[in-house]
Amino acid sequence: MSNPLPELTESEWTVIKTVWDLEPCAAPSVQECLEPTTGWTYSTVRTLMDRMVAKGLLTASKLRNLTLYRSAVTRQQAQRGELNYALKHAFDGALTPMVETLLTTESVTAAQLDALQSLIDARRRDLTPARKPKR
Repeated sequence: MSNPLPELTESEWTVIKTVWDLEPCAAPSVQECLEPTTGWTYSTVRTLMDRMVAKGLLTASKLRNLTLYRSAVTRQQAQRGELNYALKHAFDGALTPMVETLLTTESVTAAQLDALQSLIDARRRDLTPARKPKR
């Protein structure tokens, strides 16, 4: 059985992005990076990080009197979890309306559409069974 995809809160996203940039890192380093934009104190950041360890989003290891944190999920896992959450809750699991909404609410360039078409074509090839050569 595979691990469920993570669902992060807004605060957890803020912390984990910083951890991805700094890891391994200590809570004071994360707090120092986040304080100008969030105003969070050390105790707030440390509490968030400890809760994220309990949720399996971060790992913590002791080095003498310092706790070093590392991400336990990749960016891709976290992004996939976020998209699955939106797909399930906002679109009742229907992919086409979700993609249609993205395409109609954002300014999409021709180059982005070409890249999306390439991804769709590659996925279609993956789903098509390989044909055996005729003898």
